[in-house]
Amino acid sequence: MELSMRIRIARQRARLSQEGLAARMGVTRGAVANWECAVGALPATSRLERLARVTAVRFEWLATGRGGVGYEPTAEDTPAADAELVHDPAERQLLAAFRGCGRQARRMLLDLAEAQLPAQGRRSA
Repeated sequence: MELSMRIRIARQRARLSQEGLAARMGVTRGAVANWECAVGALPATSRLERLARVTAVRFEWLATGRGGVGYEPTAEDTPAADAELVHDPAERQLLAAFRGCGRQARRMLLDLAEAQLPAQGRRSA
């Protein structure tokens, strides 16, 4: 899905007209219409960040189309720049299980996994 369509969806989810979004963003209605046009100019990253806040959508979704649309912040939110993409289904399952564990179980699982590494790959305790 193109950025222009994600901008339109974000605006509509926020129940804002182009004029309403423009007023909240401090730009003209024409600028918003241009962002929503498939061949129009794209907003700068700083405007995209503000647009995400104004419309209550996730910046990552708005900018890239990845992840969920709605924004429900949690303590475990990781900026997209710091995230690693996991393609292996078993690794994804392991990661989900690890995230569901308490602190003590996490420590145990981490120790178990690190014990399987060759000596040079192990962290020093």
